[in-house]
Amino acid sequence: MSTNSRDLGRREGVFEREPARRVFATELRECRYQFREGEDEKSPTFVLLPTGERCNRIFIVGTLTEKQRQGDQNIFYRGRVVDPTGTFFIMAGSYQPEAMQQLAKVDTPAFVAVIGKPNLYQTPDGAFLVSVRVESITVVDKETRDLWILDTSARTLDRIDSMATGTSPDIAKAKEQYPAIDVAVFRKTVFDALAQIKI
Repeated sequence: MSTNSRDLGRREGVFEREPARRVFATELRECRYQFREGEDEKSPTFVLLPTGERCNRIFIVGTLTEKQRQGDQNIFYRGRVVDPTGTFFIMAGSYQPEAMQQLAKVDTPAFVAVIGKPNLYQTPDGAFLVSVRVESITVVDKETRDLWILDTSARTLDRIDSMATGTSPDIAKAKEQYPAIDVAVFRKTVFDALAQIKI
């Protein structure tokens, strides 16, 4: 879509859904930078991955190991989804009623596919936490989980390679925001993840 038609869509109040990026838990956990594109209050908010890609939505697959219902009037659910590299913290509440109902019905443990929006929080002591606000959650099988690992591995390696050769604004911003992170560590993450599946 051209810039003009994209701008036109926004003026008319129609917003494109951002693509859901595949990312391992280890990399998402390292995120420290969140920004909004545009001045409108409905403009999308992005988390910038250390490997130089912006994420408004992510697609994750792993094992839902636990979930908790919390609240009385404002009910919401929290859960943990574990991939081969670490843990995603997910949540769904009254603003996501379908997702909340879906999460409520899943019995743990189970392989699940989740599409959601990453949100970055900084605690009073300066630590960063990333949670995923669920848009949809579906029970899947091990084959689907393994295919996601393959796809996410390929996407991660592509991003690592682009960090070395690319000159996009997002890559430049990632190098500025994450100067202490050697993205090569995520290459090891990929190989560790691949070692857990039988190809």
